[in-house]
Amino acid sequence: MTGEIDRARCAFGNMQDESTYKKACESKEKFLKKFGDDTNETYHLASAKVPVISDALGVRNLVLTHNDTPLDIHADAKAAPLPPKTGRTVEDADGKPVIVGNIRMGFGHYRISMAMASAAHAMGYTPYWLDLASFRGTTGSEMIARQNELYSMGSRLSQKIGAFNKLYWEPLNSEGFRKLSYNSADQKNSELCVPIFQDIDKDTPYVGTHVWPAQAAVHAGMTHVVNAIPDNWPMALHLAEGSIHTVQTPSAYLGYHQLRGMDPKRQLSPMPEDALFYTGHYVDHELVSNIAVDCEARRSRVLGGGAVRYLLSVGGAGAQQELFEAIIAHLMPYIRRGEATLFVNVGDHRKVWDGLVKRVDGLAAMAETHFNDFAEVSRIASDALAGDIAGIHAFCDKDIFSAVYSSNLLMRCSDVLVTKPSEFSFYPVPKLMIHRVGGHEAWGAIRAAEVGDGTYEMDETPEVLGMIDSFQADRSLLAFMCDRIEAAGAQGIYDGAYKVIDLAVNGTDAATAR
Repeated sequence: MTGEIDRARCAFGNMQDESTYKKACESKEKFLKKFGDDTNETYHLASAKVPVISDALGVRNLVLTHNDTPLDIHADAKAAPLPPKTGRTVEDADGKPVIVGNIRMGFGHYRISMAMASAAHAMGYTPYWLDLASFRGTTGSEMIARQNELYSMGSRLSQKIGAFNKLYWEPLNSEGFRKLSYNSADQKNSELCVPIFQDIDKDTPYVGTHVWPAQAAVHAGMTHVVNAIPDNWPMALHLAEGSIHTVQTPSAYLGYHQLRGMDPKRQLSPMPEDALFYTGHYVDHELVSNIAVDCEARRSRVLGGGAVRYLLSVGGAGAQQELFEAIIAHLMPYIRRGEATLFVNVGDHRKVWDGLVKRVDGLAAMAETHFNDFAEVSRIASDALAGDIAGIHAFCDKDIFSAVYSSNLLMRCSDVLVTKPSEFSFYPVPKLMIHRVGGHEAWGAIRAAEVGDGTYEMDETPEVLGMIDSFQADRSLLAFMCDRIEAAGAQGIYDGAYKVIDLAVNGTDAATAR
């Protein structure tokens, strides 16, 4: 770790107790013992294309290389084709690099990363993808993979075992991760990722879309780090002192500023003014720039008597299968009558689709499958924007980039996104909010309901199915949501990704933030 400050001991002037710090050090040592100490290893990086987002968003993926040539990321960026300029272009962008540091934990953090890459690309920068979980064999990546496995398992169990969810998972995700003491272990563990950064110019603008990549970048001595905080519930889990923290909502801004509830035994010192900024929702340029045309198309469809189009997107943990089965079965009579159309994106979870087909009567006969063919997904989404589409269409792709980005394409031609209160809560599409997976997600639904671009969170299956019936019977509900989306768009509520990139490049002097 570089620098003199041990951030596991103190967060924004608030000291951790000695027991907490000792446990944090023991956590780091446990991973060192399990996966080895690569502190003195020399890792070199190179950039490579990846499916879908390299072509769509100009993204370069940073990968390990076995030769002895360090990466000159600035020279590499200058060789990249300059993206088309837009009205939001920073004049001196000229293809300069912006690194998006991320991990795959579910789909949410990848989705935020794609929004950041999209905004950077639209503003004239070259986005570089740095997935700290992808460098398998390095101590930091193995540590992340292990913790991700545990989180995914907990998410699935929480949907199957009510007592586990009520007594452990919900409290952990809402109050456990909220405690200041939780941040201490993460700070120590993220030090394990520092060796991956040795090739990267320390002054390169950097956006972390999960706290571990943000913390790791700070420990590695990066000087322009933005920590793009997800969700809408302040938790010490997301603190990366030394970075610029950004949040998507005003309530999160106030909560983080005061470090609200992060230590019930004492009043904590607040975050300093230059460490925290409210930016608005993190949304892809392709979606933000098409709000007006997409909302008008939705109004025309639903008020004109066309089929209501539903997009059911399965999260990265693959939870909530029984609820998905109930929703699909309930929609099938509407679909047979031509009153509804259903898109089902199971991401890279083929087993989820196989399970749905097995347990939903008649689904196999009705559904058209579009698997491992992103070009086909693009064609369908494009055709649906321009004309009618009927039936049930299922999407699955073993490639993670295609799996996640498929939902971005399908959102534009959908009328209702059926989703838990994940990062989708902040997207400019009408949303039917099903029950959360983890207590920290609850406030995402509250935000959507208050903005008016989504429903409140629905805890029980009958309530979800009743909302579908209401959408079918009273099409003005969806037109109402479209009105709210346009109003929020005019206020800049969905402009968060542009502002984050601005902060990463220009620091706290960026005029578009706060």
